[in-house]
Amino acid sequence: MNSKNNKHILLTGGTGLIGSKLTQQLLDKGYKVSHLSRSAGNNPQVKTYLWDVNKGDIDEHCIDGIDIIVHLAGAGIADKRWTDERKKEIIDSRIKSIELIYNLLGHKKHQINSVISASGIGYYSDRGDELMTETSPPQNDFISKCCVEWEAAIDKGKAFNLRILKMRTGIVLDRGGALPKMAIPVKLYVGSPLGNGRQWVSWIHWQDVIDMYLYGIENDKLDGIYNMVTPNPVTNKQLTQAIARQLHKPLWLPDVPAFFLKLLLGEMSAVVLGSTKVSAQKIEDAGFKFKYPGITPALKEIYG
Repeated sequence: MNSKNNKHILLTGGTGLIGSKLTQQLLDKGYKVSHLSRSAGNNPQVKTYLWDVNKGDIDEHCIDGIDIIVHLAGAGIADKRWTDERKKEIIDSRIKSIELIYNLLGHKKHQINSVISASGIGYYSDRGDELMTETSPPQNDFISKCCVEWEAAIDKGKAFNLRILKMRTGIVLDRGGALPKMAIPVKLYVGSPLGNGRQWVSWIHWQDVIDMYLYGIENDKLDGIYNMVTPNPVTNKQLTQAIARQLHKPLWLPDVPAFFLKLLLGEMSAVVLGSTKVSAQKIEDAGFKFKYPGITPALKEIYG
């Protein structure tokens, strides 16, 4: 344990795929970690405070002694079909949650100096072959508007003189999340690229996600917006082929037609048919080193 890390971190979304791994690595480094959650936790090393975002309830003691908030909470973008109700849930889960925290900061003494928040490359939406940087403008569709509103809600923390760091996250490759869904057709020998297969997928290995959050926690000069993606995006076809190679499965079928995906997924088909090619230059220029910059070693580690 590294005793010099005596900072106290509060995580929202701390029991999710990324949150649970980040929690463990923070504890291993000697940080004190608390969670803000809808239900009691089962990690004896982590104190869990309860909140109910929809009801506007929050345990006011959750910010006692906290130095940094890492905000990962939010309903899954691709978990369910985008009904009007689901869209509202996706936006509210991100915005109302941080508003609840800021409301508490405005009414209670605290020592918080930073808020580090997830955001998404959905901000850029479908942009063909154009390379997106942190200064590229957003689009005007649902997912882009969601990210714009999300980031605006996070930025309200500037009123408390907080350092605000936002990570626009790409497709996180892990044993959970999106990758198993992509791999199912390949495993069943019915794998094929989606749409024309030429759309760009900006991805990142889960360990690099954790490392980038740790980098943000440990480097207090890092603020503003950073893309949380590998320097080597791949096309949908290249990703499908890489998964097939890793699983030693052939790809027999022609590409899955776009109209079929639109029929199946509705508006959410934009997530798999959209092309978002995103630059990692800014975070690399800030000194961050990727452990898994290439798709083949990344998949090898995950399926290893």
